[in-house]
Amino acid sequence: MRQVHKAGDKCFVDYSGTKLTIVDRSTGERVEVELFVAVMGASNYTYAEATATQRSADWIASHVRLIEFLGGAPGAFVPDQLKSGVVVASRYEPGIQRTYEEWSQHYSTTILPARPLKPRDKAKVEGGVLIAQRWILARLRNITCFSLDEINEHIALLVADLNGRVMKRYGKSRRQLFEELDRPELTALPRDRFIHGDWSRATVKLDYHVNVEHHDYSVPYQRATDEVWIRLAVATVEVFYKNKRCASHVRSFEYGGTTTNPAHLPASHRKYAEESDASFEEWATEIGPHTLALVRAILIERRHPEHGLRSCRGLKTLERNYARDRIEAACERALVAGARSYTNVESILKHGLDQLPLTESAQTDKPTPAVDHENIRGADYYN
Repeated sequence: MRQVHKAGDKCFVDYSGTKLTIVDRSTGERVEVELFVAVMGASNYTYAEATATQRSADWIASHVRLIEFLGGAPGAFVPDQLKSGVVVASRYEPGIQRTYEEWSQHYSTTILPARPLKPRDKAKVEGGVLIAQRWILARLRNITCFSLDEINEHIALLVADLNGRVMKRYGKSRRQLFEELDRPELTALPRDRFIHGDWSRATVKLDYHVNVEHHDYSVPYQRATDEVWIRLAVATVEVFYKNKRCASHVRSFEYGGTTTNPAHLPASHRKYAEESDASFEEWATEIGPHTLALVRAILIERRHPEHGLRSCRGLKTLERNYARDRIEAACERALVAGARSYTNVESILKHGLDQLPLTESAQTDKPTPAVDHENIRGADYYN
């Protein structure tokens, strides 16, 4: 069936079956690279470039450069049902690869894969590939290039020459037809360039973290054990639950490391994680100088830092049942008695010793001095 192509409607994309080669400078080995070709339906305007592979990252990057080369987005792109673009091959409802679909949404276009094993569905690009092979590959066969950038410089010159040639059938060049037909119908490009991201599924662990490339990233604790989608980009890691982003982190390349957003922790975990010597001293300062002195003594004297933090944690819980002035008084009496622990302060409060005069309560705790001490007058002094 003869196909009629509307201006700015479709762009056909494909890879050449015949590959280009570049030379590895360090080894002298010839390395095969792919030739990506795109042809606009109405004008036959052609784009071509060399890429390292046909994988998703290269496939999407080629489309980004293609759409910038065109200066706008056509209504649809017609590719083969290759794995980089289609994850579920189907004659009627093919499943588009998620990053490819995301790319099309970013540029306000759509993907219309050709039917499996039906090259005539994209005859435009099939013919464009043949022309590219004759026009580009043949001219580059005797030129040695040592990088993709170098070979793409040669390809860009040849493509410009190809698009500038007058076609006998139309009496105009591809560039002239593109400017007259396709360009006015293209959708304007967004301000920001599309950033490639790989999608994958993961199950959130009980500690509300997901593992991405051997690094753990936190998500809101409510998502623990849920299945989520992860979008991994060059600089960011995003986590989606039911198509809504629930977490975003700067990507870390620390193998076996952990990145945790405190906002993702439940209140109890956040409180525990924020505990430190400084936080307890700050709390004690609000209670009073004796409480601060006791807290500092506990933190210094304990063998292990965790022992001191636990004891200070206990002191802080006393606020649930006792007023701050009573806690301050109890800490003062504990310091006088040489008792530096949560248990002693709790006992003082429990028995109400903090409400007794300091001299009276202190006397009950102090040992009786020996009678032969030089500062003790003795009973005879008063007779």
